[in-house]
Amino acid sequence: MEPIREDPALGPVIETHGELAVGTADDPFRRLVVAVVNQQLSVESAAAIRERLFDAVAVTPAGILAAEESTLRDAGLSASKAEYVRNVARAFRERDLTPAGLSAATDDDAIAALTEIRGVGVWTAKMYLIFVLGRPDVFPVEDLGVRQAMAELYGFATDDRVGMREHAERWRPYRSHATRYLWRAVD
Repeated sequence: MEPIREDPALGPVIETHGELAVGTADDPFRRLVVAVVNQQLSVESAAAIRERLFDAVAVTPAGILAAEESTLRDAGLSASKAEYVRNVARAFRERDLTPAGLSAATDDDAIAALTEIRGVGVWTAKMYLIFVLGRPDVFPVEDLGVRQAMAELYGFATDDRVGMREHAERWRPYRSHATRYLWRAVD
């Protein structure tokens, strides 16, 4: 992780927060559902909905597919997100989207496989690559927190995704790790 440690802005964040792992989640399906729930919501809103959902239904492919629409909606899911989590459940039943099933896939191929699911966009797929597949070199410039950190630490305009991507090239092959520190920098 030398490219990150040597970065004048991220080096101090590493010193403050210590080693932040990029690893695999215990339950890939649940983690993808969490990523779908988190889409375009504040951290607080997403946490509240996630808690209600996990209390209301078994967060497994079978549990999500068996749940009444009203139960999903009462947990706080919009009609679209209820559809999306059901799409994820069907995809998990039909394909092996686990770390083992995607182990031979490149990052781009894994993103393509995940974004075939209606409701799973590039941001969600990249969260899956970082937090489920444990891929070390993913840069989710689509993430608002990443863009805010890049603006704060490096002076980028929050809409300068091209500049941010170019800047992040210096962190290869550890851009997932750099992302974790960018989030910490603005937390």
